[in-house]
Amino acid sequence: MPPHILKAGSRPPWVGLAAAVWVQIAAGNTYNFPLYSPTLKSVLGYNQQQLTILGVANDIGENIGILPGIACNKFPPWAVMSVGAVACFLGYGVIWLAVSETVQGLPYWLLWLALCIATNSSAWYGTAVLVTNMRNFPLSRGTVAGLLKGYIGISAAIYTAIYSMILDDSSSKLLLFLTIGLPVICLIMMYLIRHCTPASGEDSSVHVHFLFTQGASITLAVYILVVNVVYDLVSFGKSLAYVLMAIMVILMASPLAIPVKMTFFPTDFKKFGPQVASSDNLAIAESDATQSDLLLLGPSSSEANLGSFHESEDVPDNEFLLAMGEGAVKGRRRPRRGEEFKFHEAFIKADFWLLWLVYFFGVGSGVTVLNNLAQIGSASGVADTTLLLALFSFCNFLGRLGGGVVSEHFVRSKTIPRTFWMTLTQIIMVVIFLLYASGLDGTLYAATFLLGICYGVQFSIMIPTASELFGLKHFGIIFNFMQLGNPIGALLFSGLLAGYVYDAEATKQGTSTCLGSSCFRLTFLILAGMCGLGTLLSIVLYVRIRPVYQMLYAEGSFRIAQSAGH
Repeated sequence: MPPHILKAGSRPPWVGLAAAVWVQIAAGNTYNFPLYSPTLKSVLGYNQQQLTILGVANDIGENIGILPGIACNKFPPWAVMSVGAVACFLGYGVIWLAVSETVQGLPYWLLWLALCIATNSSAWYGTAVLVTNMRNFPLSRGTVAGLLKGYIGISAAIYTAIYSMILDDSSSKLLLFLTIGLPVICLIMMYLIRHCTPASGEDSSVHVHFLFTQGASITLAVYILVVNVVYDLVSFGKSLAYVLMAIMVILMASPLAIPVKMTFFPTDFKKFGPQVASSDNLAIAESDATQSDLLLLGPSSSEANLGSFHESEDVPDNEFLLAMGEGAVKGRRRPRRGEEFKFHEAFIKADFWLLWLVYFFGVGSGVTVLNNLAQIGSASGVADTTLLLALFSFCNFLGRLGGGVVSEHFVRSKTIPRTFWMTLTQIIMVVIFLLYASGLDGTLYAATFLLGICYGVQFSIMIPTASELFGLKHFGIIFNFMQLGNPIGALLFSGLLAGYVYDAEATKQGTSTCLGSSCFRLTFLILAGMCGLGTLLSIVLYVRIRPVYQMLYAEGSFRIAQSAGH
């Protein structure tokens, strides 16, 4: 990867984080599918299975991020986000032409492809800002991941408010906003997001700044939820609606208060010690270390206390060491968990696939409900499902933000691996899906509330876990491969399972719209079984990586491991 020109100082990382908030909300454009999917179905005459296959396209586009992951190691963030802006404009533009009937008779396959391209903008936006900010704050990975993913989670409620209060519940107006508005926002913000040299994590003001940003995000989430609920009960005039939207914009911009404060009230960072280089540079510097350098280095205290852990890793035999010492070969050992992995090195690790499977079962089941939330609500007798979507969005935000904060606290204080929280939430998800399947009166909103939280936790745990186990140097590719669990789960559980079961039940009722708990009961029972399997695998993963976390957080803060010399 070519070296990036790093912006030095304590303020630029926070400017980038504040700008990333807007880009992450734009990256949440995929959550709009439940808002315009009923119009797709009615205007274009699709059945439920065709609609759910389009929902799969929505998830495939969002999560196919291998190319953005590679691009993040070769190009600056603004270039990566520019690709996302173009994809957003072209993809949603085609869908708008179809829904507004500006162009009629567009084939199904073209709309499917256009939706993939449109939602793939989310992968380009999200990868650029997440990778950049994770590298700019390498000692606060869980906090940053939870915060940024949290803003994606709350974006659905933001779009719902815009859709209902400003765009008059018009799908064509919403799609036009996605076509033009989002690319413009990202083109404005992308120059503020860059690789930086952050201040040391020992600076107490960093903790205060994160608390302020988290508080601002929670305030925004509560505000949007209240606005959506009140508007659902009492209609507003346009003037009041615009005022409420202006307040929302101010809350979205509130993280900019941190760099403004740092400009007018600077802190003397010299007393906190030298700055920590961007993880981008750390990775490059470590990769220059030779095997002989590593042999001359004595083990750290953490490594000495975990001799049995290292003995279980791949250690070169005596003949190889002798040959290397004599200069016969220039060897390098394979990286250990907690060090910098190349993608192909991580790909063959058992922990890589355990994490992928656990994430697959968690998000694959959750996204099935999200893609079919409008139909689930209608089948249960809910007339207006936008409030249901807003509730799921709010809880998704809480899960993402809370998962990052809680896991960060316990991994530092108790060295508890982050995946413990995936285990706990997937146990709860088993109960939630059984609750959905029961069809008991009054349980729909409670089940959606809990599912939104558990679904959000999967994201905020997988991301820092992948970076801690396999490093940040090739993090963009690794975490985007992990995210493939989302579209694959959507294809299997939503497109093939939920759509088929729904249409079969609707056929029994002699109509195209299914009503009653039987519409999704079989789907929910199967999803409960999948989460049960995910729970078992997450327990295995927890046991395997516990020694890694004891090494990385032995002194209560993250220790950047030495590279394996590649």
